[in-house]
Amino acid sequence: MPELPEVETVANGVHQRVQGQTIVSVQTSNKPQTFKSPPSEIAEALTGARIDRVHRVGKTIVADLMANDKPVQFLIHLGMSGRLLVSTPETPVPPHTHAILALSGGKELRFVDPRRFGRLSIVSTPYEGPGKEPLTITLEDFIALFRGRKTPIKAALLNQSLLHGVGNIYADEALFHAGVRPRRHAGRLTRDELSKLRAALQKVLKHAIKLGGSSVSNYVDAEGIAGFFQLHHRVYSRTGEPCRTCKTPIERIVIGGRSTHFCPACQK
Repeated sequence: MPELPEVETVANGVHQRVQGQTIVSVQTSNKPQTFKSPPSEIAEALTGARIDRVHRVGKTIVADLMANDKPVQFLIHLGMSGRLLVSTPETPVPPHTHAILALSGGKELRFVDPRRFGRLSIVSTPYEGPGKEPLTITLEDFIALFRGRKTPIKAALLNQSLLHGVGNIYADEALFHAGVRPRRHAGRLTRDELSKLRAALQKVLKHAIKLGGSSVSNYVDAEGIAGFFQLHHRVYSRTGEPCRTCKTPIERIVIGGRSTHFCPACQK
């Protein structure tokens, strides 16, 4: 599933290509799993609307629209396999395309989702996401999130009601850079450890955004181009390979049903 850096990359790419354009027409597949709002409601709200901004909130892409002089937001969640592509009308439409927005600039914004875990919806109130924003959260708020929690810190990082946008890849990578073992109880980490974890998380996320995200499955950006951060993974999906810091083999365990990778020597 695309995480914060991948969603940020897609949102920024789409914004650069469609800002200020008007949605001329909307086609949908009407597949029920794809739509949180009825397809007819989405088509009605989007047709004729101006795209003012496309940005990320958590793992959701948010398009700020002006429709009939009223602000509306179009929410796109990529799910496990979703892609949001800006294409020319002449480009063959990929299988499993569930929405095509024809734009006044002559191109199309296409939502493609083979597994149909993604979701499209319309909201009239500003979408704020389920948790805190990891890139801007203050140290005091970050520490407060984990106070008294008995769950493993890895599971806490994945809890979207605490921090939205962080997934398996970047939780593993941040814990490695902070030197914290993923099974440690979140509420038992010291202030210094949480300070290092916050700094490591923000550094890893920003680096991943700069490199266009991690393409470990079928993730691509708005032009269909893969990211490069997977080449910089220190622990994620490197089971048995030598740690790039100390040469100790990377280990894999399961926490909360999620594969978790760490260095037993570098992380305490």
